[in-house]
Amino acid sequence: MSNTSVSTTDHQQPVVVIGAGPVGLAAAAHLVERGAEPLVLEAGQSAATAVREWAHVRLFSPWAEVTDPAAEKLLASTGWVRPDGTAYPTGGDWVERYLQPLADVLGDKVRYGVTVTGVARAGRDRIVDSGREEQPFTVHIETADGGEERITARAVIDASGTWSVPGPMGANGIPALGEKSASDRITYRVPDLKDPAVRARYAGKRTAVVGSGASAFTALALLADLAGEEADTHAVWILRRGIGDATYGGGEADQLPARGALGLRAKAAVEQGHASAVTGFRTEAVERDGDRLVLVAEDGRRLDAVDEVVVLTGFRPDLSFLSELRLGLDERLQAPTALAPLIDPNVHSCGTVYPHGVKELSHPEQGVYLAGMKSYGRAPTFLAMTGYEQVRSITAALAGDHEAAERVELTLPETGVCGGAGLFDEPDAARSGEGGGCCAAPATLQIGIGAPAASGGC
Repeated sequence: MSNTSVSTTDHQQPVVVIGAGPVGLAAAAHLVERGAEPLVLEAGQSAATAVREWAHVRLFSPWAEVTDPAAEKLLASTGWVRPDGTAYPTGGDWVERYLQPLADVLGDKVRYGVTVTGVARAGRDRIVDSGREEQPFTVHIETADGGEERITARAVIDASGTWSVPGPMGANGIPALGEKSASDRITYRVPDLKDPAVRARYAGKRTAVVGSGASAFTALALLADLAGEEADTHAVWILRRGIGDATYGGGEADQLPARGALGLRAKAAVEQGHASAVTGFRTEAVERDGDRLVLVAEDGRRLDAVDEVVVLTGFRPDLSFLSELRLGLDERLQAPTALAPLIDPNVHSCGTVYPHGVKELSHPEQGVYLAGMKSYGRAPTFLAMTGYEQVRSITAALAGDHEAAERVELTLPETGVCGGAGLFDEPDAARSGEGGGCCAAPATLQIGIGAPAASGGC
């Protein structure tokens, strides 16, 4: 039987930060810098649990761009020195040499092994108006031993990310028929082919890779390397769209060269015969063929059987524990209403997102913010430098420094992919550049420091 306790505070209530990943820890560092009291709640037993799951994947930005300024100031007091700014860390390097040390500096401001199960206004469900804004937040948590607690907070920053809810193979956003029952042959993560057991799973096998982003590029590149060493290894790249100029990302035009290189490696995998591309294939069903799987498209096409499937179709936010809050979310992307038009993949396919902060991240429920990858909802191509700027702005607003909150201190690197029709192919629009006005020159801004790391570190 679990124990239940209630912990409350007075006017010194903390700002609760959900998630001890890159953006959550940066939020805590900015709060400390502002003289506020953060309390970071992390479900895992150590910092950056999600990043640890893709520890084998190399980031596409160097060390000089993957640390937050406020966090660096905290770390400097311990004698920490940022690694070689020109080197590219893996997810594991990022955790070991920056994220866990940052969490350690924060000390008891970070609690591990606690899962947030609900956030609400004290004594008010989402229906009640009376006295709502005067009430603090209550954050309900479950501890690793099954105990329950309720923490009082003056504000909540949800930086829990989207890693725990990967997108399915089914093209309509729902798992394909047979997808769940074939789970023993399907993974939703970039495989770590340096692990002998994982390598054996894919060596000499035919593997379908479903997806068109940086994570898919990474998987294709790794499988192509394996194909060069192990006979009969082959990747089948499943694309819901056709192949065009934007298929392989920004290439040499990408302002993050390592990110552009990922797309070029995927292109080389296809051109060298290590991977074959299947276009316009929107998966409807997965069928068993002995120990192998056959993918079936909505148009009835059936692919030759594969041994394994790697599904890298993005992620989506878990909003279940925020159900008693009044959030303003776009009905398509599940991102804050004011932010959604800036990141909508139906409209654009390039990497430039207009800088944004507390104004775009605010909700009808004052004092609650979604930050980091979770703020993008279902939209792709999130950069952690975006998250760092978000929490700098949010924490300034919470400190009452509205001038700093509204000031933008960041411009984002472009992918080199611009125009196009977003999620579906529309050749005329792609040629004319209509429907993709995302690459218009942004306002002149001070360039800040940040860290890119999309889900999977790609």
